[in-house]
This record gives sequence, structure tokens and C-alpha cells, in this order.
Amino acid sequence: MRIPVLAAAALALMACTPVISQRGYLPDPAGEASIRVGSDTKTSVQKRLGDPSTSATFGDDAWYYISSTERQVAFFDPSTTSRKIMAIHFDKDGKVTDIKHFGLKDGHVVAFETRTTPAKGRELTFLQQLFSATPGIPLGGVTPGQNPGDNGP
Repeated sequence: MRIPVLAAAALALMACTPVISQRGYLPDPAGEASIRVGSDTKTSVQKRLGDPSTSATFGDDAWYYISSTERQVAFFDPSTTSRKIMAIHFDKDGKVTDIKHFGLKDGHVVAFETRTTPAKGRELTFLQQLFSATPGIPLGGVTPGQNPGDNGP
């Protein structure tokens, strides 16, 4: 009797063990230190650091190397525990103009709009549709005096 209880308790504790996920990568510090502002180009940066995680779409030309660590416990939403971003900015000739580092504290929370557009009619869940459906009869049912196969009087 004692062994099943201990096994269940052990399983419950293991289910609460956090899962740590590492995403992205930051380049080697030695490779990063070897980059010189004003003399290195996109080609030399790519040879030393590899391909960036992303690049600027609008505005100035910049490459971003992004690394983040997330922690998730059981079925709860994951939370970001650390984020490191290295931004390398280039001029119009492709030479390095600036190198900046950003962390999790430098970010801003963006609130997404949660309102939805109302739809006409009643939204039914899958189970409501399943239990209210009668084979051969529409969802609204048959009105009195109406035969599904009859075209009327």
C-alpha cells in the first residue's frame, strides 16, 4: 500500500519539474571582441560570428544575434528568464558603425488587442453541436405541421 502512494507522489513531483529551453545563440565572446567599428564589413562579421538571428527590415541596416532562456513548469505558460541581444549596425557601404547589447530589462511589453469582432448568430461548441444534432433534421428542428419531404400545401 505504501509503494503506490510513494510512486504517485514521486510522479507528481516530477511533473512539477521546470523545463528550461535555450533558444538562439550569442556569438563567441572572442569573435565578438575581434570586430572593429569602422573597419569590419558584413562579410567579415559573418565569417567570425555566423549568420544573424534576424536583420533590420526598415530603417538602418542592422543584424541582430538573439539568445533567450525560457522556463516552463507543468502546463503553465512559459516565462522568459533571460534574453540577450547583440545588435551590429552597418553604414551604407556595409561597414560596422556600432555594436550594442540589450537585455531583458531593455525590452518593452506590447499589449495586443484582445477584442474580437462579433459574429452574427450563436456560436456553438463542438459538444453542443454534437448533442443537439438529430440525423435528417436541421439544427433548428422541424416546425409543427412541416414535413421535411413535403413542399407545403
